Amino acid sequence: MKGRIGAGMMAILLAFYLVLVGWRAVLFLQSGAPVGIAIGVALLVLPLIGFWALVLEVTFGSRSARLVRLLEASGELPVETLPIRASGRPVRDAADADFPQYRDAVDAAPEDWKAWFRLGLAYDAAGDRKRARGAIRTAITLERAAA
Repeated sequence: MKGRIGAGMMAILLAFYLVLVGWRAVLFLQSGAPVGIAIGVALLVLPLIGFWALVLEVTFGSRSARLVRLLEASGELPVETLPIRASGRPVRDAADADFPQYRDAVDAAPEDWKAWFRLGLAYDAAGDRKRARGAIRTAITLERAAA
């Protein structure tokens, strides 16, 4: 819950920032000077990219949270048994040792979104965020195609 509140606050602050930058862009465009117009166009493009990125992240978060709820409801969410550091992150060696079972499950059933989601959690525990997000995106795609 704490993570959702933090993400919501950051999204609100980013939206506020994007509105302010967008307003400045309009003012630069209205100046009529070539440099002002160029700055105004650049300031319009940046908020659009920021808004697009915000929408992607919020969508990813809500869809992955939905999959967590589905796995939790069916009792198939993996139980965290890994030793953790003081920071709350799993010990890397233990996560690496636990990883092959999830990789093998995906190899055995490449169309199973549940296996992909668990693989994403294993990647995250091992500290590989890029692959974790990729595996979870695959799980989201497979689950949506099956629904």
